[in-house]
Amino acid sequence: MITVSINGEPRQFLQALSIAALIEEMGLTGKRIALERNGEIAPRSSFATQQLADGDKLEIVVAVGGG
Repeated sequence: MITVSINGEPRQFLQALSIAALIEEMGLTGKRIALERNGEIAPRSSFATQQLADGDKLEIVVAVGGG
């Protein structure tokens, strides 16, 4: 089991997962998001290959359009 902080809230997962899998689980697939992992911006091209680890700190921002 791993614990990951997402926007300051701890979440637990049974096993390590990729950033892409986390985004899918959170219902954010297809949305315009920016993701910072442990203080560094994670490029969208790396979401499928970057595995989250116990203690990771993520900040996820969803772009909202409007007028």
